[in-house]
Amino acid sequence: MTPGPGVARTLLPKGFFAAGINCGVRKYRPDLGLIMSDVDAVGAGVFTQSTAKAAPVKWSQELVPSGQIRAIVTNSGQANAATGELGVINNLKMVEATAKAIGCNPKQVLSASTGVIGVHMMIDLITEAMPELHARLTDTAENFAVSILTTDLVPKTVTTLVELSKGSVRVTGISKGSGMIHPNMATMLGYILTDAAMTPEEAKTILKTSTDLSFNMVSVDGDTSTNDCSFLLANGASGVKVETVEDFEKIQSAITGVSQLLAKAIARDGEGATKLIEIKIEGSNDLPLARKAARGLTISPLFKSAIHGEDPNWGRILARLGAEGIPEAALNKMELHLQGEIIFKAGAPVAFDRDKVRGLLRSDTVFVNINLFDGSETATAWGCDLSKKYVEINTEYT
Repeated sequence: MTPGPGVARTLLPKGFFAAGINCGVRKYRPDLGLIMSDVDAVGAGVFTQSTAKAAPVKWSQELVPSGQIRAIVTNSGQANAATGELGVINNLKMVEATAKAIGCNPKQVLSASTGVIGVHMMIDLITEAMPELHARLTDTAENFAVSILTTDLVPKTVTTLVELSKGSVRVTGISKGSGMIHPNMATMLGYILTDAAMTPEEAKTILKTSTDLSFNMVSVDGDTSTNDCSFLLANGASGVKVETVEDFEKIQSAITGVSQLLAKAIARDGEGATKLIEIKIEGSNDLPLARKAARGLTISPLFKSAIHGEDPNWGRILARLGAEGIPEAALNKMELHLQGEIIFKAGAPVAFDRDKVRGLLRSDTVFVNINLFDGSETATAWGCDLSKKYVEINTEYT
């Protein structure tokens, strides 16, 4: 899994290490991953709002925010959701094996799982592989990123440097997600790491803000998962603190930007997807409604099918906006652009070159821009088209 010559690697922030191996749960690909900080890290988390939470979600929720996190362990192939008391026991065994390998308290280890719901973990294979997993730690993200994939086609990593008042810090993001993706997260796992120093309260605030603007604005199929988690770990290994208001704004902007890149990568990698769709609603006087309407379009099977078929059927957009509750007065002022071409304005259709727009829709990224001319709020959501391949994947998943 090591990149070959000339292939860019995604560096982790100082003091962080990661690994991914195959422990035997899955036949042909890595299925067990570990992220470790060599010093105690501040940790924060955002979790699924489903009431059917998996065992690792319940475990990790109890531990953050914290100033003493050392690791996150993740298994793929088995979600450890709807697995009863044995699921709780198996999650603890995985955590304890991780803590033993790195020499820390189990309550310093966060956990996550992804895969098929209702399947008990092959816990012996996982725990027996932990020493090897620990031995494979490196300062790059790729092996871990591959180990957490399920129906994803590609690993998702991004890294950036941020200049704060007292020096430079690195922010690195890793995520997985392809299906069962819907706002309030989904089978989406996100890991944001930084070597900046911050408090647990700062980490909690930064993660919530960035998640609301990224992972909570992406949808593939409208189904929310039992297992979604987004984590932020800040270990301070750079020696650079978030000290000033400007520092806080810069690190917030960087983490939000990294999270949004990962969210778009998840939508682009949606099961069976051929196109990334970006919905931007401007000029709203009601931000929650604008966000709801933007996300609503990303899950409309009629709209998603039209985009897959490269059909500029703007009526499906208008209908969904109305169904989501955009007021009639705003719709009557609305301007709608598809791939930069205006197709609806002030309550009436605009004559447009249908063949030209169909050609523009052949792109692998589709932009829908809506201006309500009713306020100053803006919301952006990401989704993907709906293809026959999506149905094939989900009729054969287990």
